[in-house]
Amino acid sequence: MTLLSVAQMNSQNKIETNFIVVESLIQQSKANGAELIVLPENFICFAAGKQRETAARFEDVQHRLESLAHKYQIWIVAGTLPCPFRPDGSIIQDGRVRTVSLCISPERTEARYDKIHLFDVQVGDAVGGYQESKFFEPGTDLVVAKTPFGQIGLMVCYDLRFPELALKLRAQGANILTAPAAFTYTTGQMHWQLLLQARAMDSQCQVLGAAQQGWHGEKRQTWGHAAATNSRGQVLDIVQDEGAQLITVPFDLEEQQHLRDSMPLIQHRKLIQL
Repeated sequence: MTLLSVAQMNSQNKIETNFIVVESLIQQSKANGAELIVLPENFICFAAGKQRETAARFEDVQHRLESLAHKYQIWIVAGTLPCPFRPDGSIIQDGRVRTVSLCISPERTEARYDKIHLFDVQVGDAVGGYQESKFFEPGTDLVVAKTPFGQIGLMVCYDLRFPELALKLRAQGANILTAPAAFTYTTGQMHWQLLLQARAMDSQCQVLGAAQQGWHGEKRQTWGHAAATNSRGQVLDIVQDEGAQLITVPFDLEEQQHLRDSMPLIQHRKLIQL
């Protein structure tokens, strides 16, 4: 059995202040005996209009996270960072950036996932409308990272609403799905826990939903409630308090395999054309 940690944060616009919180959460995670910590979306800087400015520090932030992973001998799924270049190194020329989730071992960065589904929706909150595609270029590739305790399928926030992505990650060998998020208060209240449980039920993967919580500036409010589900879709733990918090939950690869063998959903799936 392995212990895995999921973080909740209330990130603001100062990178150094957020880094202090990140290291504190990593320390707590290590003290709890966890082998992995998942950080939320926008964990290093949560500020409208600062994506490109933050993206210019992508490699510096990456190196600092690698140093923390090595120092504490822990795996980190580094929520999301804005990045000005694609996985092949080519620069995004139109001024947009990519939303990148990094999987970092104690030795190096092992995998990079660029968020595929962008949040272009109307929401009944103080912001009203969101158009991520105006500021972000979508990724195209599914990513599964190999670890000593199981394979991690990397997802981000809005990706949770698309079950086919979770199923494809499962088909590529995922045992755990990570979902760093910054759900709006409105949509989170309605769907956050439901989506975490649904994706776990669909894929028979453990789902780790790291979350932003609270106010970020004057208009943006996030729902929080960082949570983890087991491979049956049951909630193992969920944060009910405000601000920076941490939960640590067990993951048993053998137990998961027993579930998959006893209820072989993937083998039973039929391709139904609508």
